[in-house]
Amino acid sequence: MSNGTLPYDPEADHSFPDERLNEILEAVLGDPEVRAYLEAQNVNPVTRKGYNDHGEKHIEIVRNRALRLYELLKRADVPFNGATDQGLQEADEPVIVALAATLHDIGHVVHRDDHTYYSIIIAADLLDRLLEPYYDIGERVRMKGEILHAILCHHSAEEPLTTEAGVIRVADALDMERGRSRIPYERGGRGINTISSQAIDRVELLEGDTKPVLVEITMRNAAGVYQVDGLLKNKLEGSGLEELVRIVAVNTTGGDDRLVERIEL
Repeated sequence: MSNGTLPYDPEADHSFPDERLNEILEAVLGDPEVRAYLEAQNVNPVTRKGYNDHGEKHIEIVRNRALRLYELLKRADVPFNGATDQGLQEADEPVIVALAATLHDIGHVVHRDDHTYYSIIIAADLLDRLLEPYYDIGERVRMKGEILHAILCHHSAEEPLTTEAGVIRVADALDMERGRSRIPYERGGRGINTISSQAIDRVELLEGDTKPVLVEITMRNAAGVYQVDGLLKNKLEGSGLEELVRIVAVNTTGGDDRLVERIEL
């Protein structure tokens, strides 16, 4: 398994049963309708609103980091309750995580504002078809509910009630490197989201010592503090993962005039 900067590898050994995930994920990522949505969903946030990327690359990064976060928590024997509470299997946990990560921003095709609520409407329709080959009707209803719960809680006031949903909430904020803001930056965008994202060089998800997960963030200047202490901190709070994730950000700017050298959440 990578450190969170490389794609999820279905051929690698994992700390969870991965056969079902690998089969379903391959089918979902090859689905023409899903791919069309992932392309179309970037128009409203990027082209029309000038925000950071919310398209295919963002989705790939969030899914990879969600699965990496899930992997590290499973390695530390952290219990997941989404599938368990519904009488589903452990093998269904990573499916919930991966599909929620893949579909969490799909509502952007309707509007950036309140996109979370549009996402669950559109994803609900897609999931009926995507899950049918793998689950009976009772299992589909439960899987669908858990995936939609995780999607809903990624960017809304609703409290994540499952560890799977908490993983999606945090993973969404972990896509913060400078590449995400490339398009608005090249178009002249200089909003705080764009500038702060440009300041982040690297994000790594590592096995921690005092907590199961260590997130190491490398910044090139102090503007990156907004991504860490603002956006990521807000997503971590209320996720249910607060006591499981340690976040350290280091400013690598040379010289003695650094406003911020290191912050830790």
